[in-house]
Amino acid sequence: MDTQHTASATTPRKILLVYPRVPDTYWSYRHALSFVGKQAVMPPLGLITVAAIMGDQYSYRLVDTNVTSLSEDDLSWADMVFVSAMIVQRDSLDTVIQRCNRRGVPVVAGGPYPTSCHEEITGVDHFVLGEAELILPEFRADLEAGTLRKLYRPTGRPEITDVPIPRFDLCDLTAYESIPLQFSRGCPFDCEFCDIVSLFGHRVRTKTTEQMLRELDAVYQTGFHGTIFIVDDNFIGNRARVKDLLRGMTRWQQAHNYPYRISTEASIDLARDEGLLALIVSAGFKMVFVGLETPVEASLASTGKRQNLRQSMTAAVHRMQRVGVEVTGGFIVGFDTDPPDIFDRQIAFIQELGIPTAMVGLLMALPGTRLWNRLSAEGRILSRSSGDNTHQEQLNFQTLMDRERLVTGYRRIPQQIYTPRRYFARSLGLLRRLPRAAGTNRRRLRFGPREVTALFRSLTIQGTSRYALWYWSFILRAIAMRPHLFEHIFTIAIQGHHFFVITGMMLRRHAAAPLLAHDGGGQNDSVLSL
Repeated sequence: MDTQHTASATTPRKILLVYPRVPDTYWSYRHALSFVGKQAVMPPLGLITVAAIMGDQYSYRLVDTNVTSLSEDDLSWADMVFVSAMIVQRDSLDTVIQRCNRRGVPVVAGGPYPTSCHEEITGVDHFVLGEAELILPEFRADLEAGTLRKLYRPTGRPEITDVPIPRFDLCDLTAYESIPLQFSRGCPFDCEFCDIVSLFGHRVRTKTTEQMLRELDAVYQTGFHGTIFIVDDNFIGNRARVKDLLRGMTRWQQAHNYPYRISTEASIDLARDEGLLALIVSAGFKMVFVGLETPVEASLASTGKRQNLRQSMTAAVHRMQRVGVEVTGGFIVGFDTDPPDIFDRQIAFIQELGIPTAMVGLLMALPGTRLWNRLSAEGRILSRSSGDNTHQEQLNFQTLMDRERLVTGYRRIPQQIYTPRRYFARSLGLLRRLPRAAGTNRRRLRFGPREVTALFRSLTIQGTSRYALWYWSFILRAIAMRPHLFEHIFTIAIQGHHFFVITGMMLRRHAAAPLLAHDGGGQNDSVLSL
């Protein structure tokens, strides 16, 4: 039963939005961002959208702890603190909550981690769970009336055609490499290990084309230059709506001389729809993250990833690369059906695909997923998940493969694929398949102070590093092969530096410590809640 909390006589008017720190992993890109003078990949879309929904009657201050520290002045200023987190940010979230508790500042928590696991989070005064559009108006009314409850959870799922434009003005956009936008929620597929369906459902709900173009206008008016990342878990989940959007985005990009390189996440069946793929290219999309998972068909079938079985994944990836779309991939080991040689097969698969950015993780069981429910019924769940399936190596369920063999084999995959030799070989393979000439959708080449600084840092740091021979071989061959991709060539090289550094850190930690205790997990941040 919800417990009612009576607010103070004065309704809070100053709301501090706090985003916890993301650990330094392959996903953080911190060691690449430093080359271009950035502190984080992108601002917290959920929090700045929550501010837009709450309205102008409140004052807001955003502290993204990935960019700046949470100061005592911030806490003194605030009447109330809103926090949002993925499960991987759990430790940082706990620190933020404890600091608020010590200062007596009420804490309101939402987002993917609280939505799935609010019962294990202490120190929070009010939970606002699920999708904010449906429940935040009720929270706001109770806030004004002084009758706030402990728990707010919506029933049903909102349409998102009335979501306001995020409050980009709250962010220092110069600190970020990308700006996130969201077009849709939900996914028509039902992969056993994925929590997207439990969070958003199977029915793919979308914004209108007009909404998305207004959001692009809003970003453009900030003067931001960089990448737009559409954070949908499956951008092409609603084919008819996404095609209409892409036509509108193409017109917008043409009218503005293609100011943005656009990235997103999509299922591999994008490659089977030639018309959709052509629209993706014409709208200026340059990168798509695809969950490829494994070359083992039995594992794909057992986990419900049947969309990956309908065509050759290698042919599909190469088809997207040949039209100018770089594919980054997600890969998993730890399925019940994984054979003993899965580690060698994953390494060979990643090299064959020619995907420079390959995110490989251990399987995790997340609450609310079919995997969690099945393993619970089998008595195999050991603990909640930690959120980091690439670095902590903490398995939160009893695996069929011997645990030590699984973790040791997993370690070997990043160790092998992120050697400079293999990384730059994959990068050259990608460049060979990318179009030989710049298309009409080419983003304007910006070569200002930031780009000059990044180039100088790459040449001096990477060009004199322990992998300098591989670096120079790649740079010279790549420029000779695809000179019109000069900017992208150095982007690939700089990203490689991050992967090399992170892999080296992992190997040093493994050499100094035994296998870690049980736990595991992870979660996606595209949930648009607190």
